[in-house]
Amino acid sequence: MVYTAKSPATGRTIEIHEKDGRIATIGDTSGSGDSSRSGDALWVAPGLIDIQVNGFAGVDYNSPDTPLDEIARSIEVIKSSGVTRFYPTVITGSNSNIRGSLANLARAKRELAAGPAMPGFHVEGPWISAADGPRGAHPLKHVRPPTIEEFHQFQESAEGNIRLITLAPESAGAVPVIEYLVKQGVVVSIGHTGASPEQVREAISAGATMSTHLGNGAHAMIQRHPNYIIEQMAADELRAGLIADGIHLPPSFLKVAVRAKGLDRSILVTDAVAPAGCEPGVFRVGHIEVRLSSDNSVRLTGTGRLAGSALKMDHGVENLMKFVGVSLEQALRMATVNPAAGMGLEGRRGFLEPGDICDLILFRYDPDRKKISIEQTIRGPLEAG
Repeated sequence: MVYTAKSPATGRTIEIHEKDGRIATIGDTSGSGDSSRSGDALWVAPGLIDIQVNGFAGVDYNSPDTPLDEIARSIEVIKSSGVTRFYPTVITGSNSNIRGSLANLARAKRELAAGPAMPGFHVEGPWISAADGPRGAHPLKHVRPPTIEEFHQFQESAEGNIRLITLAPESAGAVPVIEYLVKQGVVVSIGHTGASPEQVREAISAGATMSTHLGNGAHAMIQRHPNYIIEQMAADELRAGLIADGIHLPPSFLKVAVRAKGLDRSILVTDAVAPAGCEPGVFRVGHIEVRLSSDNSVRLTGTGRLAGSALKMDHGVENLMKFVGVSLEQALRMATVNPAAGMGLEGRRGFLEPGDICDLILFRYDPDRKKISIEQTIRGPLEAG
């Protein structure tokens, strides 16, 4: 198969040759000075990667009872937004609900034709702060300290597919658990935390390498400095997930965070929940009930606290260009190369490079409106992350 389109890296027309599901060769087919800005031109980029997806298209990944055909349907809807790989995310809940949800996702990964779209799972909680603010919308009754024993229970239910865990480093016993998780090949991300700067540094020393939706899952008011948000922004060891929906973070914070973390350590995430891609209404996310409103915000029905998002990754790429002022290529890197590097995703380390898995999106681009329109999403045969 051959794909011909414009590269965001150069603005020139390239020809991508696919062989056995990988990019075999890439050739420049354009003449000198090809820099057409026409919205009719077809562009090509790597398939998008979302490392934090709690549900989509009305489908909740936090229920052990979600039918596999519904998970399959949600994967196809996610694919239509340009996402070729994503990490279904299970949030804080009872031990039985988390294990049941992970087992259900493991079965989906194993049995569904689109299972390879899920290279691994993200467990966000229950090992987080119990404090209002840092806890976010996670149910208080199920927050608890981390243990190696419970990790083994989760990983057994997940059939070994847990690749990312979000936890609060101030939780009792967190540091030795972080050290253990890293040795098991699990990426540890700091999140839903009220940690002191010292506790953040201890987690980094133990092997934590990410921040989960930096700037969210935090107190409404914090000490101006030092504090756990600034400490994570200043830590070069940490990549940061950022929700660019215009609701979770104001554009000014998003711009500052990207400047602090740098273009290579900033990762676009959606933190999407079941209502994403649906009409406004009330939905379940694990143990909690949420409402999708007409302004596209998702909030707890009881308190109005934000509870995930309805963001689509292609819209997030657009928002990065609009809010932060980055180029098309830079925004796409935050949604492709950066999450792949953070997760060690095999075959997805480069931006359109020979040898990579042939995960591609073909799209139209309007540079004046900072608007992209997905025409086709191609998912290669990647089997494992």
